[in-house]
Amino acid sequence: MTAHRLRVEHLAEALGIHTARPRLSWQLAAGRQLGYRLRADNGWDTGRVEGGRSILVPYDGPALAAEQRVTWQVKVWTEQGEHDWSAPAWFEMGLLSADDWTAGWIAPAGAEGRPGHLLRSGFETNQAVVRARLHITAHGLYEAFLNGVRVGDLELTPGFTQYRSRVQVQTYDVTDMIVSGQNAIGAILADGWFRGQTGALHATDQWGTETALLAQLRLWFADGTARTVGTGPGWRSSTGHVTGADLIAGETWDLRLLPQGWTTSGFDDSGWAPVAEVDAGYAALTDSPAPPVRRVEEITPIAVTELGPDRYVADLGQNINGWIRLGRLGAHGVPVTLTHAESLGAGGDVTTDHLRPDFPFLPAPLPAGMVDVVVPAGAAGETFEPRRTTHGFRYVRIEGQKIDPADVRGVVVHTDMRRTGWFACSDDRINRLHEAAVWSLRDNACDIPTDCPQRERAGWTGDWQVFVPTAAFLYDVAGFSTKWLRDVAADQWPDGTIANMSPCPPAEGEGSKMAMLNGSAGWGDAAIIVPWHLYQAYGDERILAEMWPVMESWIGRAATMARTRRHPDRVARRPVAAPHEAYLWDSGFHWGEWLAPGEEPGDFPSFVAADKSDVATAYLAYSAGLMARIAAVIGVDPVGYNTLSAAARDAWQREFVGPDGRLTPDTQANHVRALAFDLVPAALREQTGERLAALVKEADNHLTTGFLATPGLLPALADAGHLDAAYALLGQDTRPSWLAMIDRGATTMWERWDGIDDDGVPHESLNHYAKGAVVSFLHRYVAGLSATGPAYRTFRVQPRPGGGLTWAHATHDGPYGRIEVRWSQNAGFDLSVSVPPGTTCEAVLPDGTVHHLAPGEHHVTAS
Repeated sequence: MTAHRLRVEHLAEALGIHTARPRLSWQLAAGRQLGYRLRADNGWDTGRVEGGRSILVPYDGPALAAEQRVTWQVKVWTEQGEHDWSAPAWFEMGLLSADDWTAGWIAPAGAEGRPGHLLRSGFETNQAVVRARLHITAHGLYEAFLNGVRVGDLELTPGFTQYRSRVQVQTYDVTDMIVSGQNAIGAILADGWFRGQTGALHATDQWGTETALLAQLRLWFADGTARTVGTGPGWRSSTGHVTGADLIAGETWDLRLLPQGWTTSGFDDSGWAPVAEVDAGYAALTDSPAPPVRRVEEITPIAVTELGPDRYVADLGQNINGWIRLGRLGAHGVPVTLTHAESLGAGGDVTTDHLRPDFPFLPAPLPAGMVDVVVPAGAAGETFEPRRTTHGFRYVRIEGQKIDPADVRGVVVHTDMRRTGWFACSDDRINRLHEAAVWSLRDNACDIPTDCPQRERAGWTGDWQVFVPTAAFLYDVAGFSTKWLRDVAADQWPDGTIANMSPCPPAEGEGSKMAMLNGSAGWGDAAIIVPWHLYQAYGDERILAEMWPVMESWIGRAATMARTRRHPDRVARRPVAAPHEAYLWDSGFHWGEWLAPGEEPGDFPSFVAADKSDVATAYLAYSAGLMARIAAVIGVDPVGYNTLSAAARDAWQREFVGPDGRLTPDTQANHVRALAFDLVPAALREQTGERLAALVKEADNHLTTGFLATPGLLPALADAGHLDAAYALLGQDTRPSWLAMIDRGATTMWERWDGIDDDGVPHESLNHYAKGAVVSFLHRYVAGLSATGPAYRTFRVQPRPGGGLTWAHATHDGPYGRIEVRWSQNAGFDLSVSVPPGTTCEAVLPDGTVHHLAPGEHHVTAS
């Protein structure tokens, strides 16, 4: 009966952290916590602390030093009495300041093209090593080795950040990798996001024109002494088998050029060039609150089809993010080319034309990339697995040599998030829709939340804003989102503008030719909405306080634009501004209801210039209202934000609600926002809901929403008393609809509703999670599970069956423990609920019966 699942911050393994007051969490075995006591091996002891808090409790002991390891335990008191001490847990600090670094940044000797450089050095130790830590980072991507063995299992390190202000450092426990005598340390260094193609424009050299490595190895010996080995003038570099490496274009190997044994101590590097010292400083160095990127899963192809001599197409059966591991490479010197794709074209060959970014100011679409090449050396046991690139693909064409299908594997690569949410029901197509949304999240959680894993791979703010509530049910995205929000903050302009994407490449940010496209309502509001949802899902007040200055600056920019600017079309219609226009946001560029069916932008200049004040003013009212709620949580006066929200709401009503109560524009999206953001007066809510249902019916039970309103469409209908219309949309299987995607073979969500058109032609990305936010309706309405207090400490189970479903099951591993909901209906309605320790549940049956449930297993029925 001890506390378990101890965590530090949002990490299962907190090695090399920089947080001065890390927060500690635990779960109860049973009962309701009345108090707790924390103790650590550095003398910290809280004594008994009254209360039920068991998540994100700040460490408040002696100041923490660089590389200090702290072991801690917790004991709790419940109504059952005093429990035993938990099993020990630990956290360990990284290098916390510039003074903790003695190693220097180094750059490899110059070379033609963009190869993966090899860097190495040696050192000797004859003392018994009791502890060893490697702190390492790069401008680019690194893969580290000690004595011939790869260090750790992390991928794409040090990760993608706004490198001007944030460069992540990884810390590895390498105690067991150090040998007595001669040792060798080395790394492969490639462009990555720092210098390679990045963002929507595939621009290169965004943060620098040369790669660099920084590594510091700290050794502690049995006699109590210590020694530091690090990058510096003694290191040497060369090119090798990685002849080209780019995250978007792909990776090229020539294994004939691999210097055998280059990562071992016996290798002769006298012919290698000395490295250059680089003055890159230490000010930007930081840790990551997110789990690392790893190889998460391997997939065996469901089919390998021979198209012709030495030409094959492998079908993984699933659209993934990652790469191909190819074994038994074949004859010496004969290249093998792997071309990755999401779709097949004529004759069963791969097609990538739809994945070529195209912009009005470009002379031609950009290349799709995603081509890897390996030239075998002909040695036994050779394999190819590129680690400096990723691809979004289901199919791969392999050509150049005969292959054995048994040696082709798809390697799934993404942030190693903990799965926390599951759903299933009696309709298999709905289950496949849910699985497609899960896979789109997995494929687009590659160190940052990307829009797609193939074409742009950019951290679009609007996409994560609409999907984060769904993501937080399915996976633990607390640390992952916190890491990304720090880039959002770093990317904010002095005037409060939030960039379209974070980390924002300089070619698409402030001062670029894309600058005027930044700062859109619904996208920039991610700076407010995402932290709020993290607080709701995880009870994290600190992220609200950390992002508060960013929120203030963003909402201040929006309010200023509303007050000081007017759209030219409105000026033409109404030369003298009405008083409410001081809170009507009709200036600047907005993406609006992006990719709504039938409203896709054709003439892009006209789209850019269009008045989208119905969307922008709605978000001004909504986000200002959220800020008032956030202010109350973090102890800031909320009055000003409540006033701003009310004024923007009034402006929206005066501009977009007619005397008869009808809304303009008369679209599904506008009605969804009106209900979800509480924009219409209470007296008009029923009418607004009726009109939304009518618009759905007029569209022959099809949706007409785009990115912003789609997540709220089914909930808005259900809450307005039109549950039947919500289920009709969910079950719709002709385009545009979710099940049309599934019926056309989608294993991930599409960017466009017509991602595969009636002729079987693909359009743009087939792996965008935004429209997959519909599965939140499955969690919160079909299964009926929703939080009513932060971190699910209080929650409601209120199933809303319909659509012919006879049973549903949902599970969520929340911060306090596992919640499980099962219902079935035959002659009656049967509901089972598992309530974790430390929480309470309100169960509402379809007949309106309410049950208040304490921790434990419960079974209730209704006729």
